[in-house]
Amino acid sequence: MAEERLQRTARLPPAASTAAAIGVPALAAAASWNSLLLVVQGRVVPGWGVSAVLVVMSLVLRSALTQAERRASSSSSRSSREAASWTRLGSSLLIVTAVLGTTWGTVDDLISGAEYHVLRPAGPEGCTVVVRETSFLVIGNGEAYAVGATGLALGESGSWVVDDGYRPFDAGTYELDWGRDGGLLRVSGTGTDPVVSGGLTDIGCGW
Repeated sequence: MAEERLQRTARLPPAASTAAAIGVPALAAAASWNSLLLVVQGRVVPGWGVSAVLVVMSLVLRSALTQAERRASSSSSRSSREAASWTRLGSSLLIVTAVLGTTWGTVDDLISGAEYHVLRPAGPEGCTVVVRETSFLVIGNGEAYAVGATGLALGESGSWVVDDGYRPFDAGTYELDWGRDGGLLRVSGTGTDPVVSGGLTDIGCGW
């Protein structure tokens, strides 16, 4: 099924093919270098995971379009061939950018021991809070993301720092309260491992 879609894409008009060839790797690059994540059936897919999927799609699409260009090269004009070359170059640069961002995000999660938590209960209209906890040396960090009905969070809603690598969500020292217009997330430390900065995050889902 996916192969058939790519074959249909390869038969699109030149302008549409160019948009697809540039658009997909551009999305991959953006996803790899931005604070976003996706929730699918209760499972969190980090931005670098979204980017990895889009990179694979970009490479398969690029292959399909290249084959289509080779078949049509004998009848295409010089300007069309030059435009195709520029498109391939732009696509390649975007794919490399996405691969670098994906690698960086993966390594960062591994080194910091990142853990993702989907908090329950959900709020109004299914608004959900996802928390990313990390720790490095003697510092613990966390970010909260508001995930709407689309399952996508386009950036963090708030962050905090805790002393001595303490992870409040592993320990359960947090509170999430919902109202009509959104929620409030309170993060607490302990007497020996206090919250150094942050700790209160307003949660609101706009999509």
